[in-house]
Amino acid sequence: MLMTFKGKLLCAFSLYKRYRVVSTAPVDVLWQKLINLADVSWHPLFSKTNVPLGLIAKPGLIYQVVTRLTPIPIRLFVENVRPGELLSMRVLAIPGIEQKITYQVESTLCGSYISYSVTLRGWLSPLIWWLIKPYSARVASELASAAERLA
Repeated sequence: MLMTFKGKLLCAFSLYKRYRVVSTAPVDVLWQKLINLADVSWHPLFSKTNVPLGLIAKPGLIYQVVTRLTPIPIRLFVENVRPGELLSMRVLAIPGIEQKITYQVESTLCGSYISYSVTLRGWLSPLIWWLIKPYSARVASELASAAERLA
């Protein structure tokens, strides 16, 4: 989207993508795997964190992760936690991009659903999306597989 501000042409991009998978693992197992911030072995984009073992996600927590794309750590801010249901985080990486990640877990008669949503805003979002899209497409299914192995 193009906008003008005081005679200058500005570019503003926004992207929202949601992935959803069904798992045979119970919601409790999925939730425990998700909120254990020290264990990112299942995550296709994150390789390690600076979180001590046993620390779980709580609103206001800021921690660092190293991605599989670069050795430079990025900071994550835990924005919202509804136990057993929702975890939302903001990525505090670089100016020019705002990224929000949301995980939702719900139990149904068909099994447990995991939703992974990514929202990108800013002029760098097309480039960032091009880099993380293959990884983002696998996050929900990798979480389901890790929880099923655990259960």
